[in-house]
Amino acid sequence: MLGHHYTRTFLETAVASMNAGCNLEVSYGMRNNVFMHIPQALAMGNITLQMLRDRVRPLFYTRMRLGEFDPPAMNPYSALDLSVVQSPEHRNLSLEAAVKSFVLLKNARGTLPLRARDLPGKRLAVVGPFADNPWVLFGDYAPVPEPRYIYTPRRGLETLPANVSFAAGCREPRCQQYSRAEVVGAAGAADMVVVCLGTGTDVETEAKDRRDLSLPGHQLELLQDAVQ
Repeated sequence: MLGHHYTRTFLETAVASMNAGCNLEVSYGMRNNVFMHIPQALAMGNITLQMLRDRVRPLFYTRMRLGEFDPPAMNPYSALDLSVVQSPEHRNLSLEAAVKSFVLLKNARGTLPLRARDLPGKRLAVVGPFADNPWVLFGDYAPVPEPRYIYTPRRGLETLPANVSFAAGCREPRCQQYSRAEVVGAAGAADMVVVCLGTGTDVETEAKDRRDLSLPGHQLELLQDAVQ
């Protein structure tokens, strides 16, 4: 109603949402929320009581599974405290999930993986706006990151027995200000180059869509300079 103008009134929006299968409104502080019009829609015959029951049932089923109606002593979540936040067990699980979810699209000439035994004396350049900026590595709706737990590509690669150099080329994902000399200098002196590009929440988030999937700003130019 407000953004896409698919509907014109709160009542019409509530009916359209219910008919589409939506059963939960994420309110953002409006005094007159959309689903507050469900009783009116029901009274006018725009929705049926059975539909309303069908929409409500999974909500309460989920709340029951979460233990919201149990005595606190029965709820296992009540026993959790801050000691579990960033615990070694959870960090190790996050690392395992990250490793298992990597997607390798191409591996020409078996370049990867980089093996520590092959790297002594090698010169490794890591370039791009995502190479050493921890804040751009997190997507929309991510928690507030703690820098001490974040391994940027540069920080991770510096744990390898190689001579690592770094050049951002541009300081943020939009990459409006690009230093070609910085990238060419680092890449030209290296045996291997790791290029770190992307978008980040500065470029696309909820309600901030893009017209195309191209790399923003001068990032494509950065890539071409790094691999020429």
